[in-house]
Amino acid sequence: MRPFDLGVILVYLIGVTWFGARFRSTQKSLKDYFLGGRTAPWWAISLSIVSAETSTLTIVGTPALAFNGNFGFLQVVFGYLLARLVISAVFLPHYFRGELYTAYELMQRRFGSRIRKVTSATFLVTRALAEGVRVFAVSIVVSIILGTGEIASILLIVALTLFYTFEGGMTAVIWTDVVQMCMYAGGAVLSLVIIAQHAPSGISHAIAVADQFHKFQVFDFTSPVFTYPYNFWAGIIGGCFLTTASHGTDQLVVQRLLSARSEKESRRALLSSWVVIFILFSLFLVVGALLFVYYRESHLAPPSPMDKLYPKFVWDSLPVGAAGLVMASILAAAMANLSAALNSLASATVVDFFGQARERTLGLARAATILWAGVLVAIGLVARHWGSVLESGLSIASVTLGVLLGVFLLGVLTTRVGQNAAIAGVIVGLAIILYVKFATRIAFTWWVPIGSCATFLGGCLASLVLPSRDVVNLHDSPQKL
Repeated sequence: MRPFDLGVILVYLIGVTWFGARFRSTQKSLKDYFLGGRTAPWWAISLSIVSAETSTLTIVGTPALAFNGNFGFLQVVFGYLLARLVISAVFLPHYFRGELYTAYELMQRRFGSRIRKVTSATFLVTRALAEGVRVFAVSIVVSIILGTGEIASILLIVALTLFYTFEGGMTAVIWTDVVQMCMYAGGAVLSLVIIAQHAPSGISHAIAVADQFHKFQVFDFTSPVFTYPYNFWAGIIGGCFLTTASHGTDQLVVQRLLSARSEKESRRALLSSWVVIFILFSLFLVVGALLFVYYRESHLAPPSPMDKLYPKFVWDSLPVGAAGLVMASILAAAMANLSAALNSLASATVVDFFGQARERTLGLARAATILWAGVLVAIGLVARHWGSVLESGLSIASVTLGVLLGVFLLGVLTTRVGQNAAIAGVIVGLAIILYVKFATRIAFTWWVPIGSCATFLGGCLASLVLPSRDVVNLHDSPQKL
């Protein structure tokens, strides 16, 4: 036990919980609870988007990728930029035509209530499974700090996050995200400096050794295109489709985009968030490369599983106080993402499955938040047996996000596909992507492109035999719709 480091972590946990709970007084309606009253500035939403996109999976998983390989993951991050341009041009104009609470209300406007429930249910299942992996990821960190079992660690972090999310709603989520983003970005820089100081023969030697083992290689044009996840084409195309789906159709991020004061501010928040994302992923990849040199030259065996690599080094090797601060920053990432997931899961449940949002009460919204906290705890316990937390989280999301993206593309790019044809497209897309996952060796970075294309083409072909008489054009005015 390290009392001073534990004290730093305890002060952080109490402080951020108190800070988030202070926003309770601003929660007077569902617009406040689920959209923060649309009062947050674009830069706060930008940092909140980064918090949604990065998490404990990023912090504990990314250094391990560089330790075992190289900087190839950045190819996926370049795909993230292309996706933001697509979302800005294709989806944002529709989201700001009328007042929407969830992404899936747009699908009801275009197709009808059944497809809205299908897409919303797909989000709920996908987000719950992916977030369960993230809950388990933070339990790795808590168990290293406190020596507690995984179950106690999961319960502790979920309970603290639930408290301020329950009290402060989306306003608490956004502003605690800002604080927590600054925390774990600062923690990454601090740990990088200290790891550099640990280099046995100096930082220049460590960089030279890492370069000798090709740790800084970014682009890969030689690996098998469809079976290796981090080659150039899989990264650019797969990363673009994945982020177009996650940021354009997943309520976790769309809810933040809808919380902006205007479409212009929403676009500014989305595009600027990529710069922060690129810097963060680069930082953690550098950390992994330097840890490779440190373990190699110190003749140390890396921990098992590899997801413990970075948090274990921090806790075992950083000076008193610094270790507590960096560990607190890792917990910050976990709590930021978990709070956002709870709020987005609750919003989709209440708005999409319990009638019109304007008729619901804050009590129902808070009850849904508690319900989903219990679900995430249960999934987090099961996720202990799913392997690498970063790739587990990405692969889970990749199964259904392609189907979601395909349906949304049918909605915004076609005018003749009706609700029955869209549902047929969902069935086709899901069947094909499940076959790809379980019967082929195609890398998970291709699953979203395959799923979205299969869903889109399946819906278009089905519309030839399942015509709709009541097709709605989303380019019509909200009043006409």
